[in-house]
Amino acid sequence: MNEDIWADTQPWGLEQASRSPLLDAKVMMVDDEPLMTDLIQAHLEDAGYVHFVVANDPRQAIDLLHREQPSVLLLDLMMPHLSGFDLLEMIRADRKLRYTPVIVLTAATGAEAKLRALQLGVTDFLSKPVDESELVLRLRNTLAYHQYHARMVNYDGATDLPTRRLFDISITDVVARQGLVGGVVAVLNLQVPECRQLRESASQAAADELARDLAQRMLRFCSELPRPAAAAASDPLHRVARLDSTAFGILLEGIADIDTVESLTKELLAQLGRPVTVGMHEIGPTASAGIAVSPADGHTPEVLRKSAELAATHAGSQPHIRYQFASAELHSRSYERLALGSQLRGAAQRGELRLHYQPKVDVASNRIVGAEALVRWQHPELGLVPPLRFISLAEELGLIQGIGNWVLQTACQDAAQWKRDGLGELRIAINVAKPQFFAGDLADTVQRELQGSGLSPEKLMIELTESMLMDSVGDSLGQMNALKQLGVLLSIDDFGTGYSSLSYLKTFPIDELKIDRSFIMDLPGTASDVAIVRTIIDLGHSLGMVVIAEGVETQAQLECMQALKCDKYQGFLFSKPVPQEEFVALLRRQA
Repeated sequence: MNEDIWADTQPWGLEQASRSPLLDAKVMMVDDEPLMTDLIQAHLEDAGYVHFVVANDPRQAIDLLHREQPSVLLLDLMMPHLSGFDLLEMIRADRKLRYTPVIVLTAATGAEAKLRALQLGVTDFLSKPVDESELVLRLRNTLAYHQYHARMVNYDGATDLPTRRLFDISITDVVARQGLVGGVVAVLNLQVPECRQLRESASQAAADELARDLAQRMLRFCSELPRPAAAAASDPLHRVARLDSTAFGILLEGIADIDTVESLTKELLAQLGRPVTVGMHEIGPTASAGIAVSPADGHTPEVLRKSAELAATHAGSQPHIRYQFASAELHSRSYERLALGSQLRGAAQRGELRLHYQPKVDVASNRIVGAEALVRWQHPELGLVPPLRFISLAEELGLIQGIGNWVLQTACQDAAQWKRDGLGELRIAINVAKPQFFAGDLADTVQRELQGSGLSPEKLMIELTESMLMDSVGDSLGQMNALKQLGVLLSIDDFGTGYSSLSYLKTFPIDELKIDRSFIMDLPGTASDVAIVRTIIDLGHSLGMVVIAEGVETQAQLECMQALKCDKYQGFLFSKPVPQEEFVALLRRQA
């Protein structure tokens, strides 16, 4: 709420009301008696209200309301041709007028009349003859309340930016005058995940502070853009808005071409990416942008906003894409994901999930010593759906924990069965997603599945990514310690691609370090390539960890791992991930 509305905390008299910013409000009165409207207008003008609209014929009231859009309506009930009750019914049934505050000025003071008026949404009553001071006070209170309510609805409390409603109005205005202004109209959706992450890891106040900083950067960026000459008459527009807790909207008009829109988007993202200190945290915002352009992507605010939002979501899901233009292909992909997500629910119960196993191989002996369990989805129509297509979708839909529990249960049962079949005591590794890891009950779930399957705890390896662990170090350490108390082993997957520090690596109770495939693919390569991998292996060994190389695909890479004394490897050189029966065949072959 704008604090100026209640700037004076003393009781309000006529003098104090004259100082209120509410005096700029437009007041409309509908009454069939010109003498009455003249008297009320005189009272209000004396109090400082200068914007006054009159309708003495109630039949003209609706058209006048649409044209003038008053802040408040003063309405008589007893009028010829069209009563105040009839007008109230028409106003409340009109989509554009239904929320107009109405103060009834009437000589009809009976209980029945008041009840009917209240049922039709009257804001306040005044009896004729009207007391001048009471009129001013009631008008002031009504305007203040509705201005406060409008402020809450139309402006974000943390950043003071307009919300979606005002942003949509601005989009409508800009698109309507595009022919006059020329150039391109672009709607940008900017998604900043750190706003949510900071709220979850620190506090709402910290998240609000970050949002305010980002809002100021966006406003400064837009203020420095040239304003089309034809647009000056109807400005200011709401060019920057806060659409939700993590998303902002920006409206550009009169831009020369698509290339310029792209260039401006890159510049804006660079400005938003500058680090900001929030409390004890230094945040480097990683905004992603979706861009919808009129008329190519639509004409209406809703279509342009949705198109930009979809494009931003797509950009945010890609590791190397910061911005994305909207397109028909993206819309089609969204509908496909929606359908796929619906089918993913219950896939485990329908028996559609499968586990494939990739051998973990001892470098020295080249024998299988373990396996990584990888989930696959055997879709009844699409066939085998790759994990890249459904794992992120499962996380978005909140299904990943159920799928993860199914993987844990199935992998433990399979590994226990291999031992009973005389195939050796292999260590089985499963990947745990972030929602499953931080849910708080992972240790209990693991203990239950170990007991149910009969698998020894030391034969289960839980693989975690370093970026996941660093999201919340304290919580991560607590979860890892709970798992270690059960006797299971822990592995850091994709090591080298995240941002963990050596001090945390030393603190975490990790048993295995997996070198990301990106470090292996260029080996033997140059001396520097070999030196990086050697350093990681030596680091792991110095901390008492077993080191495993991912993505070994050639004999030369394996020989390099042998020379560097890496402990284990995975990769297509030995075997790709295979179904349970094929993995068992590999075990029998080396028995």
